[in-house]
Amino acid sequence: MHLRAPAILVAARQHGETAVVARFFTEEFGIVAGYVAGGRGRTLRPVMIPGNLVDLQLSARSASQLPFAKVELTESRGPWLAEPLPAAAIGWITALTASALPEREPYPPLFSALEGTLSAICHAPSARGWASALVGYEVLLLRELGYGGAGERPQGDMAQVLEAMDALGPALDHYLLADRRADVMAARNRLRELLGRIA
Repeated sequence: MHLRAPAILVAARQHGETAVVARFFTEEFGIVAGYVAGGRGRTLRPVMIPGNLVDLQLSARSASQLPFAKVELTESRGPWLAEPLPAAAIGWITALTASALPEREPYPPLFSALEGTLSAICHAPSARGWASALVGYEVLLLRELGYGGAGERPQGDMAQVLEAMDALGPALDHYLLADRRADVMAARNRLRELLGRIA
């Protein structure tokens, strides 16, 4: 197996002393996992940040083998990780994507929506400019995975966005994250708390 595609890094965990096992979201191939040799080294550590856009090359000798991944940074989210609200939003939306989507199932609308939401988080002047996009991504994710009827993207002020977030929380937890070992919803609860302070 060999593939090359633009990708969004959605999860990375340490493997051994310097390697990383990462999950990438691509438009054409969906979520794919790869072994990144030296991913925790000085050169690649800034690249292996969830939310980063990368040029991904995967190669494996057989379909049962975890592919080796080579990554080249195309857009970094690193500068926004020093800000609590953008960092919490990026952490939540990438963890949700990595946890909820099945491997190697393409979801082109979700890929575009995630890319747009991450851009909004990083480039809007404040959370008021991206919070509704984040909730809209959650709604789209539920719909794409077959749990439609979860509502619409809120179009009003921050109070309406928070109301929509509160309404969506149980559906995300019950349908998408109930069987996950890690408490992914904790990241959302932290984000909700931070957003509540600016409402």
